[in-house]
Amino acid sequence: MSARNRRLPRHRAWPLTTTDINESLGPCMTRVTDLQFLTGHDSGAIVLGAAWLAPNPQNYGRGIHPDMVGFRIDVHPVDATERAATRAVLRARALPQLHDWITQAIAADETWQLTDHQHYWRLTDGHLTHRDEE
Repeated sequence: MSARNRRLPRHRAWPLTTTDINESLGPCMTRVTDLQFLTGHDSGAIVLGAAWLAPNPQNYGRGIHPDMVGFRIDVHPVDATERAATRAVLRARALPQLHDWITQAIAADETWQLTDHQHYWRLTDGHLTHRDEE
């Protein structure tokens, strides 16, 4: 993304690009309904987030639009000086894990698919962790 359109302070950068995500997810990308490059407050150690947005038919007509049901991916900004190292870790480990998470979710039973889910990847001192959160 060009500096003119980046919407981030100069000392912040996104560790991944749309191309990185498209290449890693391949055909699973068709199930992603929202890809965001976040610009807000510091997310701490979170560098990548994914969510399954389930259909919610039991809320008296105020459900989500059917086009929004699916996966959402959030790329969190990091310090610009850490971008290259973070990108390498995310491409090598987090993106394959994201692909696996989405693949498992697509094959999951109806109970799982009717509930919203969130999964986060955190990078602390070069150590990548990930887990589901409710």
